[in-house]
Amino acid sequence: MSITPTVKAILANYESDNPGTKANIARMLMQGRLGGTGKMVILPVDQGFEHGPARSFAPNPDAYDPHYHYQLAIDAGLSAYAAPLGMLEAGADTFAGQIPTILKVNSSNSWATGINQAVTGTVHDALRLGCAAIGFTIYPGADDVFDMMEEFGELAAEAKSVGLATVLWSYPRGGKLSKDGELALDVGAYAAHMAALLGAHIIKVKLPSAHIEQKDAVKAYEGGDWSTQAKRVSHVVKSCLNGRRLVVFSGGATKGTDAVYEDAYAIRDGGGNGSIIGRNTFQRPRAEAMAMLDKIIDIYLGKA
Repeated sequence: MSITPTVKAILANYESDNPGTKANIARMLMQGRLGGTGKMVILPVDQGFEHGPARSFAPNPDAYDPHYHYQLAIDAGLSAYAAPLGMLEAGADTFAGQIPTILKVNSSNSWATGINQAVTGTVHDALRLGCAAIGFTIYPGADDVFDMMEEFGELAAEAKSVGLATVLWSYPRGGKLSKDGELALDVGAYAAHMAALLGAHIIKVKLPSAHIEQKDAVKAYEGGDWSTQAKRVSHVVKSCLNGRRLVVFSGGATKGTDAVYEDAYAIRDGGGNGSIIGRNTFQRPRAEAMAMLDKIIDIYLGKA
């Protein structure tokens, strides 16, 4: 596999990492239809933990089968597939070597009253399953976020020591944040920056609104033009060490196809590295999901 100049330039930003970790970042960046472009589309399927099986998979019953998701990611030409331990174990042998995988090593459920996640996988599991990376979620704003940060720090150090990459979901929630504040521009950029400071290789955040939540941040944002999603994406990317870290944006709850495409255009035009999109694909019939992913990839390729 010949690494493109674009990917080489991205790898050069990870100055402290060993060849194994850089090789695994390159595996994801060189995979699929977006291989070599610096853009990524990742399929995440951890919603069964977060929302339950029926809420996640009943809209498309084929999606109850872990093999369905592996095959969807492969056939659509995606960059990677992310899931919790049991989902990856159920297809690890059948699909070995066909798609880079990301082991999601912490998860929650919809019954818990606290804003936290349990550690449900290990670096050893990721190595055993041939994963390219581990994935982890933190909730900046939550009372337990400092414990989550420490857990990620320990797991990330172990992962890097054995050549794995790290993907950090950074979702503001809890504490003094209002509901609107969870998606505020200043909050989202802050959450992304924290993920970069924690040493994540790939940062996953939600697309921000134009709302400014923190009173102390209002002055810093005065005079800026935050009217378009692309401009807000650009600000989040800049907040990740001036664009020296890969930033992908969540697809969020199921929405109409036009809204999904508008998100992709904004991410592309704002300099984001791509989408990590789950429910908006696997809750649709396979043919619709494939068509949607095909167009998203075309958008990132500049063909749509």
